[in-house]
Amino acid sequence: MPDISLFPVRWLRSSLIAIILLLTLGVEHAATAFSGANEGRPRSLAATTQSKAQLSKRDEIFIEDLQRRSFNYFWEEADPQTGLVPDRARMDGSPLADSHRNVASIAATGFGLTGICIASDRGWIEDRKARERVRTTLRFFANKAFHKEGWFYHWLDSKTGERRWQSEVSSIDTALLLGGVLTSRQCYRGDAEIVRLATVIYDRVDFRWMLSLDPLLLSHGWKPETGFLKARWDTYSEDAILYLLAIGSTRFPITPQSWYALWRDRYRFAGYPYFTSIGVPIFMHQYSHAWIDFRDRRESRGDRIDYFQNSINATLAHRAFCISLRHLFPAYGPNMWGITASDSAKGYLAWGGPPRDPDIDGTVVPSAAGGSLMFTPELSVAALREMREKFGERIYGKYGFVDAFNPQTGWIDTDVIGLNIGIILLSAENMRSGRVWGWFMRNPEIPRAMRKVGLVQSKPSQLRVPAKKTAPTTISRSGRCPRCKFHNHPLSAPPLKLKGLRVSESECLSFLRSPKNPITPCIKCDGRQTNIALCRVERRRQIRRQKRRDAWPNLDKPSHTI
Repeated sequence: MPDISLFPVRWLRSSLIAIILLLTLGVEHAATAFSGANEGRPRSLAATTQSKAQLSKRDEIFIEDLQRRSFNYFWEEADPQTGLVPDRARMDGSPLADSHRNVASIAATGFGLTGICIASDRGWIEDRKARERVRTTLRFFANKAFHKEGWFYHWLDSKTGERRWQSEVSSIDTALLLGGVLTSRQCYRGDAEIVRLATVIYDRVDFRWMLSLDPLLLSHGWKPETGFLKARWDTYSEDAILYLLAIGSTRFPITPQSWYALWRDRYRFAGYPYFTSIGVPIFMHQYSHAWIDFRDRRESRGDRIDYFQNSINATLAHRAFCISLRHLFPAYGPNMWGITASDSAKGYLAWGGPPRDPDIDGTVVPSAAGGSLMFTPELSVAALREMREKFGERIYGKYGFVDAFNPQTGWIDTDVIGLNIGIILLSAENMRSGRVWGWFMRNPEIPRAMRKVGLVQSKPSQLRVPAKKTAPTTISRSGRCPRCKFHNHPLSAPPLKLKGLRVSESECLSFLRSPKNPITPCIKCDGRQTNIALCRVERRRQIRRQKRRDAWPNLDKPSHTI
């Protein structure tokens, strides 16, 4: 007769085994279902965020070829007498229309100067020829090109250097030119003439003049016919390089407070949170990073942003956004994505997403993925490789990728654009070696500017934002800091965040303190700043932000899913 006392133990043991088997099968089934629902999502974020990518031999050959073809544009199309790089060119070498012929971009010239440093370092061209081209370009800008207080016209005739298209003296394009000027200063730091010319060009730029009486914000530019442009660089975008150059300037520095006067929109898509300016293309997260090494740095105040990780998240969100449009444009997918300012069948468009731009028609822009090679190497290389393998010579030629193409309609651009080729070239080099970052960051003005604004070194593993210390500062009824009059961050006083929209300027500057309000530090000054001009700046931005929210009613949703 069996021992009845053992029955409960045996029954419990068998039951546990059965439960474990069922759970194992259930987990496997759930994992399979989850992976199908999240097609295209990277297997691990760490695999996409390496600062120096570990590429396969096949991918190395492909990226080397892409870089060399991209560099050929800057070497072959630049005018040998001025060094100026055309804004665009035909992929097949045919002439442009008369309206675009010989029109050079000073920003593209900045990318070109950096490209020469890359090519010389990699042995694609002779060092002697590289140095001579750099000297020619720097001599032109130092001694011949028209400048207004050190700032240059956006568009120039590539042969004569004369102003084209009635363009403005451009602040951001001058800054991108300086990116190449200062890179060449350090790449060829043993060449006394190159160092001298580069220093003259940078030190001559009067950043305070470009403020145009504003205490914090730089103007977009100036025209001799009308004076300063009304638009100002007041939101976070590609202007990060402009402000760091201005803050670090030896002769004409501006206040580090300008960095924190830029409005930054919080956004989230497909689970990726990041700071941005809503509605701008992905290139705004790429251009400044082409030269400035933001890796392992985080702001010590303000929103304490890690800008390198921020651009990684922005790229991942943009890729997920493109994949989410497959129900409208089936060609989009995990390895076929990217929309940024480019040509299109409708003409040139500054489009992107998220949120969705109504002009999106299924066009793919290779520089969107190519410009993020330094952020998401695995994903970007896979996308570029599939574009080339799928469409071949129709989109891939002597200067690399055409500017844009549409897999849905079969439209393929005939042109390449210098800025989009340039960001691919520089991003690829930073992914492979980090040399552009190394050259540019040797300029003492840049680390000095980063120290001034509080972009301090942080450990790579430091993912959480350190908690703010509470300062003994009382927040007013309208959510403003009583010392700097700046509207406090919406998260600090949610019920009060929009009251600044309905007060007059006199009320804004002479409000009453309330002892009943919570004690919270101001995000701009931590209770120590006394610049009341910030209040006016912030009130204008809140009005603009409210208009954006009215235009995009789903903006406040915590996440968009794909």
